[in-house]
Amino acid sequence: MYTQDHCPFCQHAKAWLEKADITFEEKNISHSQELRAWLKEQGHRTVPQLYVKDTLLVEGGYQGLAKLDENTVKQKIKEINAN
Repeated sequence: MYTQDHCPFCQHAKAWLEKADITFEEKNISHSQELRAWLKEQGHRTVPQLYVKDTLLVEGGYQGLAKLDENTVKQKIKEINAN
């Protein structure tokens, strides 16, 4: 998950994933120009952005994530990891 310092939506996304017992790696763009540049290259201007193996998990960051249920997200992760 791409995040930045002092981002309430990032905190909500992390809490959502933790509650769903979904492990994630946080990549904070506040501390890396390289990560920030990569995210911009992907067309993103906001965080959080959730990726699995360089594949966008869900459009819309936390708001997109919050619209889904745990099982849907877990199934999407499983499908991405299978490829």
